[in-house]
Amino acid sequence: MIITAGKFKGQKIAVPDENITRPTLSKVRMSVFNTLQSMIDGKSFLDMYAGSGIMGLEALSRGFEYALAIEKNGKAFSVIKNNFEKFNPAPELIKGDCLKILPKLDKKFDVAYIDPPYFSGIYEQSLQVVKNICKIVVLEHVTNLDFTGFELIKQKKYGDKFVTFLSQ
Repeated sequence: MIITAGKFKGQKIAVPDENITRPTLSKVRMSVFNTLQSMIDGKSFLDMYAGSGIMGLEALSRGFEYALAIEKNGKAFSVIKNNFEKFNPAPELIKGDCLKILPKLDKKFDVAYIDPPYFSGIYEQSLQVVKNICKIVVLEHVTNLDFTGFELIKQKKYGDKFVTFLSQ
């Protein structure tokens, strides 16, 4: 995968085995960050289900000052760690379950990116965890979700998936 824009534009990163993760396509990443740039002057970015780490790298590449990537899968975590070693600055990386880690952290974010395994059933839990710690939530999903407590800002469809932008 290649970073699409900003100071790291064109840099390649490794991707974990496709049985472990489902990387966000470059056209979707470009759209997400172009939309975010028109909405918010982002300083901090949270990638809850980091996969390859590309979203945190894109955030830093495009001017975010801080990015946090959380990944539970050990193999994916190793790939992300190796990817991040090539960049300065790099996102902070935490290994573990973001649903358990985030409530213990004393951090707030401008943007939270939520893209867990599609049929994991943890989207609503993820939304509750970030409810009071971020300004904008971006979700990548294929099924209808309950956005109660959030305001729908924008939604785009890419093939069978949706990218949804929410605020509180």
